[in-house]
Amino acid sequence: MQNYYDDLEIRPMEERERDLFARLPALIRHAQRQTAWFAQALAHIEAETITDRAALARLPVLRKHQLIELQRQARPFGGLVAARWGELARVFASPGPIYEPENEERDYWKSARALFAAGFRAGDLIHNSFSYHMTPGAWILEAGARALGCTVFPAGVGQTEQQAQAIADLRPVGYVGTPSFLRIVLAKADELALPTTSLKKALVSGEALLSAHREEFARRGIDAYQAYATADLGVIAYETEAREGLVVNEGLILEIVRPGTNEPVPAGEVGEVVVTQFNPTYPLIRFATGDLSAVIPESLTRPSPCGRTNLRIRGWLGRADQTTKVRGMFVHPEQIDALVKRHPEVKRARLVVTNPSGLDQMVLRCECLSQPGLAEAIAGTLRELTKLRGEVELVAPGSLPNDGKVISDERRFE
Repeated sequence: MQNYYDDLEIRPMEERERDLFARLPALIRHAQRQTAWFAQALAHIEAETITDRAALARLPVLRKHQLIELQRQARPFGGLVAARWGELARVFASPGPIYEPENEERDYWKSARALFAAGFRAGDLIHNSFSYHMTPGAWILEAGARALGCTVFPAGVGQTEQQAQAIADLRPVGYVGTPSFLRIVLAKADELALPTTSLKKALVSGEALLSAHREEFARRGIDAYQAYATADLGVIAYETEAREGLVVNEGLILEIVRPGTNEPVPAGEVGEVVVTQFNPTYPLIRFATGDLSAVIPESLTRPSPCGRTNLRIRGWLGRADQTTKVRGMFVHPEQIDALVKRHPEVKRARLVVTNPSGLDQMVLRCECLSQPGLAEAIAGTLRELTKLRGEVELVAPGSLPNDGKVISDERRFE
């Protein structure tokens, strides 16, 4: 089909729902038998009875922030992965650290559908500026691009002058990466008087795509779409030409629950994104991403104007917990706690994230007495633990707000 990746995208809503819940009992049985964590967590569940959303809502929610402790207790995957070394193609490490598996399945991360919706086609050359180092970011999009029949330039992050030169030399038609880094590379190309006119389309993720930045790309002839993905699940939802929210990816059951609970909220209400994925290697059932979003109520009764019939969500609306995504990388409260323990001079610390001019910035405010070289040493530890650069401000003891926050996300997405 020319306009859709396959006919699953336009099947009747009721047919999709029946199919997903007909398959769900087998997934639960598999998880109970093949993973230590689900064997215990779902020990008293009869898989055959979980055949609709109401029944699914009775199962416990596994939250992303729990993975750090689970994996610390049972290396490497916390008893959640139904595969062994040799059966996996790769293993990744995201900040936390949280380890994620990948098997040999074609388009394991389910990104081809999102790329197709953004206009990518077989024969395209794609400039991939997600990170290839440790985390799965670049591999998520590379797998989908290769499944579509595209060629990939593995640019990774950094080295903006070389990236701009590669775009001028190779003339890729598409870009995948964060929107902020695309702006940086384009600005570097302008500075060097290098052409970037070959770029016609982009699929961006890892951070919000601001309307001002979408318009900026459009003025350069780049049609930008966004996708919502995580290192655990791959692509969860993606934008289409309708520009009416993000369409949930096929093969997932998506719920929105009240943060901190197992309870689904009504369509339209903002809550935490919870996903069940049909992945025999990593059979995550009711996995809470920590991200906030909301189901678009109209998507329950009518297809998107593009013709796709799956649920649509409003996109990323913030974090349900204090874990925060900065420049495409998660920063966890546990990392700030680890930093404080390494520097006993610091009594309390608070990471403040802002986005002046649309670019994410981190400032770590530390309660401690000023000492020569201390701020620089703390900045080095922050970079080591989070893989991100940030400024450090030493503030007077007792001056930070007494509100329990370790990470304060003060970005504006308007």
